[in-house]
Amino acid sequence: MGKASAVPQDLGWQSLLQRDGDALEAHYRHILTELGKGAGLIAVIFRKAQNRIQDPAKLRRLVEMIDGETWTGLDIDVKGEIYEGLLEKNAQDIKSGAGQYFTPRPLIKAIVDVMCPRPGQTIADPACGTGGFLLAAYDYVAHRYGALDRDQWDHLRHKALHGWEIVDNTARLCVMNLYLHGIGTNGEVGASRGSPVRVADSLAADPGLRFNMVLTNPPFGKKSSVTIVSEEGEVRRESQTMVRDDFWTSTSNKQINFVQHVKTLLEINGKAAVVVPDNVLFEGGAGETVRRKLLHECDVHTLLRLPTGIFYAQGVKANVLFFDRKPASEKPWTDRLWIYDLRTNIDFSLKQNPLAREHLDEFVTCFKSESRHRRKPTWSEETSQGRWRAYTYDELIVRDKVNLDIVWLRDESLEDTASLPDPDALAAEIVEDLQAALEQFGEIAEDIGA
Repeated sequence: MGKASAVPQDLGWQSLLQRDGDALEAHYRHILTELGKGAGLIAVIFRKAQNRIQDPAKLRRLVEMIDGETWTGLDIDVKGEIYEGLLEKNAQDIKSGAGQYFTPRPLIKAIVDVMCPRPGQTIADPACGTGGFLLAAYDYVAHRYGALDRDQWDHLRHKALHGWEIVDNTARLCVMNLYLHGIGTNGEVGASRGSPVRVADSLAADPGLRFNMVLTNPPFGKKSSVTIVSEEGEVRRESQTMVRDDFWTSTSNKQINFVQHVKTLLEINGKAAVVVPDNVLFEGGAGETVRRKLLHECDVHTLLRLPTGIFYAQGVKANVLFFDRKPASEKPWTDRLWIYDLRTNIDFSLKQNPLAREHLDEFVTCFKSESRHRRKPTWSEETSQGRWRAYTYDELIVRDKVNLDIVWLRDESLEDTASLPDPDALAAEIVEDLQAALEQFGEIAEDIGA
């Protein structure tokens, strides 16, 4: 990369090439231990790393095979693209469970395109997975605004991006992804040395940091819980209600807590785009409280209803909620919520008909990032199939439980059997619905101590 390596020379690749036999295996274990220490980007990559190759001869063969490839001649973008491709391939493996950490890249790109991050801004993802949102924001700023000056590049590479990931292995994938794209390679975050990605539960506490922008797809389908082992050895799980002074309400629902957490992370006039499951839009109790507060204290201006069949993790019905944090005010900040329905009468599948960036072109055009006051609906009484329309604050606040799960398009499959999706797509949707229902029943069982 034209810069000094972040890895000390005595722990570098050449130090492996110089050894053989037991000395190689012992030095390799020493490298893993030493590089996993500290707080930098390299430390996160090697955090808790273990040597799974106990045979020194096999380890030597592997070192020789890797050394036989030409890596230094590859451009950073090429290395990054290769790694992104491997992440997506891994996400497609249902058995690995990696799909839950991988947000479809066409969706990420469209979200970043309408959010328009700028040079000098700080961007956070409190559930960053493999780093899709952070990388897309980096690419947008790097290529959208012409030649950046030296200070802008330094800020973009080392100070702009901030992520949290609770799962060690996923954080490792994310940080390696950033490293291969040349991000955070000097180990600086703000004024201190460290990784741009923290391995921690971001919901545990307010980090005290505020950002210009938050882009995130929090994990779905799980309530916060703790495992308890009784004196008799009986294991049970109990819901864990998150109590924080900065939250509007206390609940064990992780998705609702992430919405509150994102609001906290934003600086005044900061912008957020959060992927949320349907239940965040209609659930009563804490959900209703959060929706009322969000509409009042933030400008909740856009909702994108996502189609089914676009996530690698099955059973997902989701939306993207866009809002801006605002100063305290007696008057509600939300004037009207614009909704784009990309779900009704639309069928996607991961293999036969995958989501592509062009499928979101109309939404991006309707969004009008720089001039939201000029938005125009595509729906009217005369154009009843229009997918873009607005609801005023007064219309929203009187809905039962302030339900934001709003549908106005006629579902053709309910009226005309000829309009039904392909059998494979229909079967996949049934499976998704059943899996989602089973998860919800599981959560109820945990709550009542079954």
